Amino acid sequence: MSHPFLYRRATSSDEAAQLLGEPGAVALGGGTDLLTAIAEEITLPDRLVDLRTIPGLDQIEVLGDETVRVGAAATIATLGSHPSIRERYAVLAQACDVVGTPALRNMGTIGGNLCQRPRCWYFRRAIPCLKNGGPSCPAVHGENRYLAILNGGPCHVVHPSDPAVALVALGARIEIAAVGGTREVPIADFFVLPSECIDRETVLHPGEFVSAILLPPETAGGVQHYHKLMQREAWDFALASVAACRDANGDVSLVLGGVAPRPWRVSSSVEEDVASGAAGAGLDDESIAALAERALYDAVPLSKNGYKVELAAALLRQAIRALV
Repeated sequence: MSHPFLYRRATSSDEAAQLLGEPGAVALGGGTDLLTAIAEEITLPDRLVDLRTIPGLDQIEVLGDETVRVGAAATIATLGSHPSIRERYAVLAQACDVVGTPALRNMGTIGGNLCQRPRCWYFRRAIPCLKNGGPSCPAVHGENRYLAILNGGPCHVVHPSDPAVALVALGARIEIAAVGGTREVPIADFFVLPSECIDRETVLHPGEFVSAILLPPETAGGVQHYHKLMQREAWDFALASVAACRDANGDVSLVLGGVAPRPWRVSSSVEEDVASGAAGAGLDDESIAALAERALYDAVPLSKNGYKVELAAALLRQAIRALV
């Protein structure tokens, strides 16, 4: 079924924000998720506002304080291959390298990747569910093998972005543009849980869009590791993934993907124990296994996705070994 809409090329951030503030307007980046969502009739816009035509929105630059500013219209391929990203933020480059296919990486933008809609089978097939206006979540007693084991409920979707997991581990900030200016939020606060709001996944309001991602100099370098487990080994969304970083000061961050409605950072106490082990005599296999098990203490799997607990634990063990 075709859906008619108007198409506008934004020439400035203010113009884009004004257009996006109108009812039925939707931002367009690479379109790799949005056009699928339109075809599946989960998004039916009256107007598409193309952000790629805003001058400079695709630029990646190192600012005077060594912060790296990534324009939201930069493609995943450009971001992953950029020399400053590969040298200073390897975990992000590694996450970009495993997004979709080469064609999708060359089309999709980092802003669009962070704002893509969930891939739950029920939601995408317009079967009545909480996210599309239905009375309940059919996945609870139905097909749930790919859904959340952490932070789930009342909807149990998982966030599909690989770069988002790495960006949370790096402590990135999201620059959000609106008419008259911008605001910044830590990426950990950018995503919204279903328990907080059922019909959207980010803190974006009408008339706002992601204009840039800011990578802090404090988390550059050190030891960085990203690993993703997929059903088809390539060109697929994560069953589970992990981003692990130990910066130059010895601080550790461990973030899981594919297991929660947003990138899920393990408890600070686990991270601190890993950092202590890395700074001291290391950690033996028994200690590493105990830390991975402790990190997943709050996991609540559904009827068919308990295997994700084991996958996540294995990824955490591997990541902790890489850090220590």
